[in-house]
Amino acid sequence: MQLSLSPEDQTFRTTAREWLAANVPRRRAPNDGRPARDFALAWLARCNAGGWSGISWPDEFGGRGLSQERLIVWYEEYVRARAPSVLDCTFVALNHAGPTLIACGSDEQKGFHLPRILAGESIWCQGFSEPGSGSDLASLATTGRVEGDHLVVNGQKIWTSFADIADYQELLIRTEAGSKRHHGLSWVICDMKSAGITVRPIENMAGAVHFAEVFYDNVRIPLSEVVGDLHDGWRVAMNTLAFERKTAAIGLQLELSVKVEDLIDLAAPPRGSAIAERLATLRAEAAALRAMTYRTLLREPETPSDGSLVRLCFAELAQRVNRTAMDILGADALLENAWTHDYLESYSETIAGGTAEIQRNIIAERVLGLPRVKTQ
Repeated sequence: MQLSLSPEDQTFRTTAREWLAANVPRRRAPNDGRPARDFALAWLARCNAGGWSGISWPDEFGGRGLSQERLIVWYEEYVRARAPSVLDCTFVALNHAGPTLIACGSDEQKGFHLPRILAGESIWCQGFSEPGSGSDLASLATTGRVEGDHLVVNGQKIWTSFADIADYQELLIRTEAGSKRHHGLSWVICDMKSAGITVRPIENMAGAVHFAEVFYDNVRIPLSEVVGDLHDGWRVAMNTLAFERKTAAIGLQLELSVKVEDLIDLAAPPRGSAIAERLATLRAEAAALRAMTYRTLLREPETPSDGSLVRLCFAELAQRVNRTAMDILGADALLENAWTHDYLESYSETIAGGTAEIQRNIIAERVLGLPRVKTQ
């Protein structure tokens, strides 16, 4: 799929390219912890000062209300400039929490949180997954009992990205006693400094701490922090996941094309060699992913399978790209370097955001029309 850009769009591209060239940090972001938080917030604050924070958010909420085409142009230039990964600790706030508050939040919630998110003053994490309730989100069991003008929350979340450095959490809990599945849930804003919250960081095999277990022991959250209506959390959460599936990962998907080009430069393979053929295949696959990304963003009407198709393609291609880097580096891959770190982290790609198996089931049922698999 090719974009058809107007002269005004081309001018926008030039402006974005020049700003990025003058402002992108020259050092790689720290992997985790307080240094990663400080780096990400400083970069977001710089973007905000330049008018490049939350650029797809509506004007009335501090964004620029850019078209989908210009959003694509921005991310093309962003990854071309080797700017910091969009999957840093500001990702949830900018791409999940902020858009969800715009769509479903109260005026008070929007007025307090949206300016802080755009200005690089707060980090958010997501409290959706639980032990035994990852891909099957509707089976979650963490409860919020209404007590006066508060919810009293008890339970556990897991795989909570950036929980150890977050200020707030988008938290999905069961607030209606006896409810089942997607009924009786509520989406609430949880202050991570609240009494009764315990965060237990989880170190991945790359040596970074991106995930954590979060435990809630009689945590009191004001009812004013419910987003949407009480017991209407499934609808609100579907808005959150829709943003995640459509616009949130554009930068990550386009970034793969840049990584392939960097890998070609690293290898400098002889024409016709096996590694040259392998890299050519990766370049073609990255171009196909880019076209799928554009189609998903621009196609009207949307189809419910688009997110799964792109997610599966991206996850498996990211692993192949990083695996190829290890083969090119050889023994040097044992040394501390960015490629080795990214290779180890890429193992999570076919698990996070819905496993590869779940995505294949969705594609089988919704695209191919195959019967749903019955489980015991």
